[in-house]
Amino acid sequence: MLKNDLLLRTLNGETVERPPIWLMRQAGRILPQYRKVRASLDGFVALVKNPDLAAEVTIQPVDELDVDAAIIFSDILVIPECMGLHYELIEKKGPFFPTTIHTRADIEKLDSGKQAAERLDYVYQALANTSQRLDGRVPLIGFAGAPWTLMCYMIEGQGSKTFSKAKSFLYREPAASELLLDKLTETIIEYLKLKIANGAQVLQVFDSWSGVLDQKLYKKFMIPRLRQIREAITEVPVILFSKGAWFALDEIAALKPNAIGLDWNIEPSYARSIVGDHQVVQGNLDPCKLYGSVADLELSVEEMIKSFGRNHIVNLGHGVYPDTPLDHVKHFVSFVKGYRY
Repeated sequence: MLKNDLLLRTLNGETVERPPIWLMRQAGRILPQYRKVRASLDGFVALVKNPDLAAEVTIQPVDELDVDAAIIFSDILVIPECMGLHYELIEKKGPFFPTTIHTRADIEKLDSGKQAAERLDYVYQALANTSQRLDGRVPLIGFAGAPWTLMCYMIEGQGSKTFSKAKSFLYREPAASELLLDKLTETIIEYLKLKIANGAQVLQVFDSWSGVLDQKLYKKFMIPRLRQIREAITEVPVILFSKGAWFALDEIAALKPNAIGLDWNIEPSYARSIVGDHQVVQGNLDPCKLYGSVADLELSVEEMIKSFGRNHIVNLGHGVYPDTPLDHVKHFVSFVKGYRY
């Protein structure tokens, strides 16, 4: 039984006394105890693949920040890896794939579905370990990258400002793109189901690079896959976060997720005009506002909460940045936890 079920009650559309709060990338470099654990290992991927330490750093922000949920420490790129595309994470540069997708033949070689997802036992063990250690203090969130975001990395081989290689692949090789997206979708669904089986009580799907597409491309290639994922996952609440996809907000809402994640570029009034007052939304504070004064931060947070009204999960518009002042993050959480509707 959960001691703090505020997030779950909000996701289920219940009337709550205050908005819940958790932060994307809350388990990470803003915490000195995380940096200590990270320094003891040979790189980020080694930490992701260590179930005991992944559980430890997942719980650290619950202890330190007093957030209303834990999110499992992992990485979205474990999906391409279990499908046969190895990746590395290079310090201060980001993810790197030594081998990338160039042709349909490359896609046909990839494993997919349950066979691929079952290879990620270290993630499921981390979830089980975390669930046991949390002992019902707060809900445990599992996550996956969306098909398009994963496709971006599999074709580009690294981060990009434009993801033009991946985007042009949609135009040059539409049938091969469909095949890759289908394989990714099948694997993501099996992965998320195994996460539920091992303790995840909420799931979030990150489409971090949806904003590089236009409405037509997103509607053609991505909305059907998000629908497939949403319809396959019925056991726990699902949050869909498509960063930059303001143009598809109505179509995302039509998928009936339990919550829609919003980045900081969307005005609350615009979002509410599209999705209505009863749809639960999540976000959308600009992470950079945490660098400003505490007084300005409080004003911004209160304005955001009042603008969205009820059915709102407080979070940032994307992940917390690693050099964000820790005391400001703590104040942010404390201020929200003291707020009452």
